[in-house]
Amino acid sequence: LEFASELRALPRGEVDLDALEAFLAFNSIPGPLTIFRDVRKLLPGHLLIWERGKKRIERFARPAPASGAGVRREPESVLAVELRERLRESVRAHLVADVPVGVFLSGGVDSSLIAALAAAETSEPLRTFSIGFAEASFDERDDARRVARRYGTRHRELVLRPNGAELLPALAETFDEPFADSSALPTYLVSQLAAEDVKVALSGEGGDELFGGYYTYAADLLALRTARVARLARPLVERLPVSTRRASLEYRAKRYVRAAHLPPLERHHGWKEIFSPEARAELTGRRHHWDPVDALRERFTETEGADLLARLQDVDERVYLVDDLLVKTDRASMAHSLEARVPFLDPVVADFAHALAPRHKIRGLAKKVLLRKAAEPLLPREIVHGRKRGFSIPAAAWLRGELEPFARDVLSEETLRRQGYLEPAAVRRVLDDHVAGRADLSRQLWGLLALTLWHEAHIERTPGALRSGRIIEAVGT
Repeated sequence: LEFASELRALPRGEVDLDALEAFLAFNSIPGPLTIFRDVRKLLPGHLLIWERGKKRIERFARPAPASGAGVRREPESVLAVELRERLRESVRAHLVADVPVGVFLSGGVDSSLIAALAAAETSEPLRTFSIGFAEASFDERDDARRVARRYGTRHRELVLRPNGAELLPALAETFDEPFADSSALPTYLVSQLAAEDVKVALSGEGGDELFGGYYTYAADLLALRTARVARLARPLVERLPVSTRRASLEYRAKRYVRAAHLPPLERHHGWKEIFSPEARAELTGRRHHWDPVDALRERFTETEGADLLARLQDVDERVYLVDDLLVKTDRASMAHSLEARVPFLDPVVADFAHALAPRHKIRGLAKKVLLRKAAEPLLPREIVHGRKRGFSIPAAAWLRGELEPFARDVLSEETLRRQGYLEPAAVRRVLDDHVAGRADLSRQLWGLLALTLWHEAHIERTPGALRSGRIIEAVGT
């Protein structure tokens, strides 16, 4: 038996084709899979017991959504006050440290609420850190500055430009298996910035999964009533011109009509799926027997007594939150010896969220209903009711512009044939379709880049060898 907290500490084995299939579906690898066939992750809430040469795995914790009498029934105003105080308690606990503590401040309601509560608990001005972009629909600096001014924080920010993505080879070394959440890049850089001033940073991960912060949740409920209409409208929606704006109407509408008719779990996965089964078969040159939705299905069946929305949130907590968001924040921060803490995931907050009725999370197209109400006394209205924020990047525009040569260099036919995972012609079609504006395939391309760069860094052990002379300064002012 060999075990470690990092995959790189264990002997490398053969690449697991199931894990590769999962990566192409999720842009991350859900546990218990790892990229190597003979290595498995121990899932959260589980322990492995090794006794007399044999192993067994037992579950010791399973946070789950409430059902029936366990659902909170108090008036919304009462619940909002309780939520605010529970968050205050959690933030206070997460500020305890004998080293300086700061906050990642994106300008959205989650991180702004954490900053507001943290500022009230510190005797010295709180330190806050943010990332900005030249592209207006992605730039969050104005909102972050507004919160920083209100609470007198010592605020620092960076502007990430397209050339910053040439740090991807270095980022691939940070993650010990393929990982393609593009927000890892700004998280890596904001962690680098924060590490100059603090040793601990509070982050807003978990707020979306617990309190209903994604458009996909509203879409899940809307599809129960409009799936037939969506199917009829699909030919028209598919003709909408491609946009590079953040979470554009065109992008969301196309995702919606393509998946609205599916069963609930498959539909929920369909909103976020990276490559479809057909596209994965074309990319790898083989039809695969393993269905990545199996990673979601077991979790989904465990909560049959709960409301549909709560069940889908529970699936996201287990897969997307654990295997994407928390991995991203942990690896990107620890690369700079910075400890990231997540107050939303403290049981004092999470257990409360699990007991909320759907109307306190999603109401029509309104998201995070109760959380926003709890934030109203603490934050400006434009923050409380503003659009969703986060450290996402304008990858679609970059890959059609300044980053196109970089992408073609990384995904060259020579490299792809040498590595042996992907069919060069299929990859070229993805890149050409994106650059020509026929579709927004930025998330797909980011995944292909991440896989190729990971292989260079961890299998070939020549990180960025073909491009080392072209890695340039990531941050402008």
